[in-house]
Amino acid sequence: MIRLDIFSDPVCPWCLIGKANLDRALAAHPEHPFVIAWHPFQLNPDMPADGVDKRSYLAARFGGEAKLDEIHNRLREMAQKAGVAMDPDKADRLPNTLNAHRMIHWAGLEGKQAAMVSALFRAYWRDGRDIGDVEELCDIAEEVGLDPVAMARLLATDADASDLLARDQDARKKGVTAVPTFLIAQQYVISGAQPPEVWAQVIEELVAKAAEESK
Repeated sequence: MIRLDIFSDPVCPWCLIGKANLDRALAAHPEHPFVIAWHPFQLNPDMPADGVDKRSYLAARFGGEAKLDEIHNRLREMAQKAGVAMDPDKADRLPNTLNAHRMIHWAGLEGKQAAMVSALFRAYWRDGRDIGDVEELCDIAEEVGLDPVAMARLLATDADASDLLARDQDARKKGVTAVPTFLIAQQYVISGAQPPEVWAQVIEELVAKAAEESK
């Protein structure tokens, strides 16, 4: 088996599209060798704890309402092509995602990391939920089979926050500047929301190499 480390943020639209493309390739190649682990990377590390109004923040960042609408329409097209539901205008808030990353970490300890990542993407990009809100996060935890009461207790503390922030900073020091970033076997980096065909080629090459080495 080969490690596939994914650096991602739940509020990154390209991370959702990249995951959808990867999922399609994995489904088409059940012989794939990957063991997947998700790692924290905050797109907006200085975001206030309560988040901000999403549309006004992004309009200011990208050069106005018209430009933002153009970007959102492009995202809808790309998401449709990837076969994933996305409504960039559904969420009102752009959250601080540290607590969401804590949830991904804790879900991983319970063997539910992939389910949590998928649930957070759906909650934000399809349903427009505020994934910076503690009650929403606890509801999402329950949806993937975690104890919402235990999650609420953890979220009320700073448990693992410093560790996740340190992991985020370590990724940046090692060259991760944008997400999604995929690290294969701790050696090879693929950046961006690559189409399924790229992943299919990677998988086929890895499988062929493993078969050759086993001879």
